Amino acid sequence: MDIDEIELKMMKSLEALDAKYLNIRAGRANPSMLNGIMVDFYGVPTPINSIANITVPEARQLFIKPFDRNSLKDIEHAINEANIGINPTNNGEMIILTVPALTEETRKNYVKQAKALAEEAKVAIRNIRQDANNEVKKAKLPEDEEKKRLEDIQELVNKYISLIDKKQDSKEQELMEI
Repeated sequence: MDIDEIELKMMKSLEALDAKYLNIRAGRANPSMLNGIMVDFYGVPTPINSIANITVPEARQLFIKPFDRNSLKDIEHAINEANIGINPTNNGEMIILTVPALTEETRKNYVKQAKALAEEAKVAIRNIRQDANNEVKKAKLPEDEEKKRLEDIQELVNKYISLIDKKQDSKEQELMEI
């Protein structure tokens, strides 16, 4: 495994963290809040964004306008079932989600969740390092070359751990912002 492959794996761990952070809401409406919610669309579980337009008219509102009005009740039911903490309002044409303001306690819980996700990402980076180090040791390289590769791997680990810390800090700031 060369250094580029190792870095690619670490980059994927960082991207996974970004994707998970999108699902932690910060009191603002974001269409990604609905990711993972499946609607029973004519008997087939379908993601909401495949059967409706999702717009953000204001910072704390989402409008979900289905392509087929007959699916309004199904979308509303799926959102209620997903238990995202937002009650949908159906006006006959679209579903309106009003994102409530976060309480201090909720913000702190989200910060804890963000820290846990960052820690998971760090563990993934460390596991990648462990696998890479084991491969280098198995390769039976000359001592100085082995040492150089292990140092390169550790530099990558340090770089990605600091990137994770920066992402965590910015997410915490975003969550604690009122």
